[in-house]
Amino acid sequence: MTVKEQIKQYISSLQVTKANELQTLHKHIMQIKPASKLWFLNGKDENGKVISNPNIGYGSINIKYKDGSTREFYQIGLSANTTGISVYIMGIADKAYLLNNYGKKIGKASVTGYCIKFKTLKDINMDVLASAIKFGFENK
Repeated sequence: MTVKEQIKQYISSLQVTKANELQTLHKHIMQIKPASKLWFLNGKDENGKVISNPNIGYGSINIKYKDGSTREFYQIGLSANTTGISVYIMGIADKAYLLNNYGKKIGKASVTGYCIKFKTLKDINMDVLASAIKFGFENK
């Protein structure tokens, strides 16, 4: 199964409202960066144990760990969770950047060092979210 097929299957497996919102975000992110590398992480480790929610990823960066090792990972991630949707913006050195630049303007969302979490699209300002996503793609 291709990554695009995995993403389609994941989105269609969700409850209708959440699936529609994830599909809307997926299309929006693809409009922001149409040629970005697509990822799908099913949330399971090498033994098949569930360790996270499934994630759709966009773009590519090299993440450097404290031990000096690196690995390729997505720049922007998208995931449904039990209370709503999470958008991950990876690779930001300043862990206060998202909160300081988007936290007050985005609407009803929880903003951390790399994650913007909200219940529904109606709760947030999509232009502000798009701006944060664009920053994530540009911030390599």
